[in-house]
Amino acid sequence: MSSGPDDLLDGTGFKLAIVIVNFRTADLVMDCLASLHVPGTVPSETRVIVVDGASGDGSAERISATIIENGWVDTTSLALEVNGGFAYGNNRGIEYARANFGDPRYVLLLNPDTVARPGSITRLVEFMDANGKAGIAGSRLEHPDGRGQACAFRFPSIANEFESEAKLGPVTRLLDRWRIAPDMPREASRIDWVSGASMLIRTDVLNEVGYLDEGYFLYYEELDFCLRAARAGWPCWHVPESRVVHLVGQSTGVTRHDRPSRRPVYWFESRRRYYLKHKGAVYAIIADLAWLAGHLLWRTRLLVEGRNGNAPPHILQDFIRHAGPFRGA
Repeated sequence: MSSGPDDLLDGTGFKLAIVIVNFRTADLVMDCLASLHVPGTVPSETRVIVVDGASGDGSAERISATIIENGWVDTTSLALEVNGGFAYGNNRGIEYARANFGDPRYVLLLNPDTVARPGSITRLVEFMDANGKAGIAGSRLEHPDGRGQACAFRFPSIANEFESEAKLGPVTRLLDRWRIAPDMPREASRIDWVSGASMLIRTDVLNEVGYLDEGYFLYYEELDFCLRAARAGWPCWHVPESRVVHLVGQSTGVTRHDRPSRRPVYWFESRRRYYLKHKGAVYAIIADLAWLAGHLLWRTRLLVEGRNGNAPPHILQDFIRHAGPFRGA
């Protein structure tokens, strides 16, 4: 099922396709859409496709009705029959845009739990227009009060698996050059990969390296894509002039910092898929052991200091069960 103005389906191509994948977050999607329709926030020749992943809660109908009520003629809703995950939903949205509107110059993957600051998406596109060799660009993600969030990263490695879990000053200083989440740059900067919450992709990159890997249900798919693009010679950039509010974890509950929830099995499966696909089984085992060593060091320090950590519930047991070298034991 889809809703949208047939008179816009001219197949001539356009500047930007924005794909938003929804699963039972209709209220968030409607706030996101409202922010995109503030004048100047997106460039002209933009089409927005909201993909509903078989929510089954009336989300698709509510979003479609809201689009019509607000007269958002540049916006289309597409209801899928299955929930295939983030990569699956975005790929269907990209395919829909290309089949119905022609080839966009760029595709923006945008989370439903985001609110675009005025002018933010236009600035991201302007950066790509001015930098023809840039393949991917990510926005600065921030909290509603303007505080920045980690959104530009280094590729995972054995060193940063250990550092990210150890959370220990001397270790962080020693391994700073490998830290997975470096200090966020204040100017447009090259980076290994950016968050898929607001990630702009040049269509030429899609044509060369393919779409998102649907073997990931959720998480690691944008990392996988940025690595494939980098290997094909398409660098990734962080563009802080493009500011997007990210209501962290509101769409999935997994990455909330204030009250982290238990990691779902698909998070561990995605992590394991990434390492096996790009690094091989031996590297994956060593990376798992590095994570375990760092995590146990952190837990030991908490015990000595008499403090409680803010880790997801059962994270150690779940890691060993689903992702670690003792997986399946």
